[in-house]
Amino acid sequence: MDRTERFYKIDQYLSESRSVSFSDLQGRLEVSRATLTRDLAYMRDRLNAPIVFDRELNGYRFDRTAPNSGGQYDLPGLWFSAQEIHALLTMQHLLAQLDHGGLLGGHIQPLQARLSALLGSADDTALDVAQRIRIETIGAREYQLGHFQAVGSALLRRKRLLIDYHARGNDSVTQREISPQRLVHYRDNWYLDAWCHLRDELRAFSVDAILRVETLEKKAKEVAQHSLDAQLGASYGIFRKKTTHHAVLVFNAERSRWVRNERWHPQQKGRTLSDGRYELTLPYADDRELIMDILKYGADCTVVSPPELVTRVRAEVARLARLYANG
Repeated sequence: MDRTERFYKIDQYLSESRSVSFSDLQGRLEVSRATLTRDLAYMRDRLNAPIVFDRELNGYRFDRTAPNSGGQYDLPGLWFSAQEIHALLTMQHLLAQLDHGGLLGGHIQPLQARLSALLGSADDTALDVAQRIRIETIGAREYQLGHFQAVGSALLRRKRLLIDYHARGNDSVTQREISPQRLVHYRDNWYLDAWCHLRDELRAFSVDAILRVETLEKKAKEVAQHSLDAQLGASYGIFRKKTTHHAVLVFNAERSRWVRNERWHPQQKGRTLSDGRYELTLPYADDRELIMDILKYGADCTVVSPPELVTRVRAEVARLARLYANG
């Protein structure tokens, strides 16, 4: 029985009885005298349990009439085992490191404090988790926290937004009225799937490219989830459109040891060929991001089809070769 479960048992025994003797508690919990002494002190001092020793009854009881100077007594997360609390602390640490803008920090810190209190002097405390787990975000772009909060609020309240948006592809700024549908965290950056009333279609907007945002008191246009997935979730990468092509890539035997365990797309299909090479098939509509991912493997990756993707990759390789030759 771990310490969290003992707290629950002590709370149960004291709630059900007028008083419980120390020896009775020790026998029920099957712990040493020192362990029970520490548990009772912890519940009183850290969890604000109104536990008192009644000399007349020669036992422990809850004093429900005493003023609660140390805060309200409760047993937060009591249904979690120690291992589950450790897992929650680990997830909290991961989330805190992903939350670069501080949007959730004020909510995460109290939760961490309560979980840490339950862990107490365990070997792997919250500090140990913070020191032993590290997330390195490469390529994450800075965004304005106020813009992110406005987007998130409008998304949940189902309101439209008026945004000034910087399209980096052609370096233009346009004003858009949009109906937000969902936020997507992809490759360390945030994107907003929304119905664009200017283009009259679904679009994906980089949150960091929003220059100004205004919440409108207009009801957002609703788009069914299956339509969102069909339009923006089916093709490869962040340049998401309705799928029109399927790429077939073959990786050499050495590189296949890594690629066969990689997830490029939810609908990908892969198979190991007889000579040890690995064939990967996946859908795409816009080839820009796909070409970047192909090129990082260099000669270890061969594009088999479609022909237009083969041509585009060859042209990009030739362009890079010319740049290095002139460079």
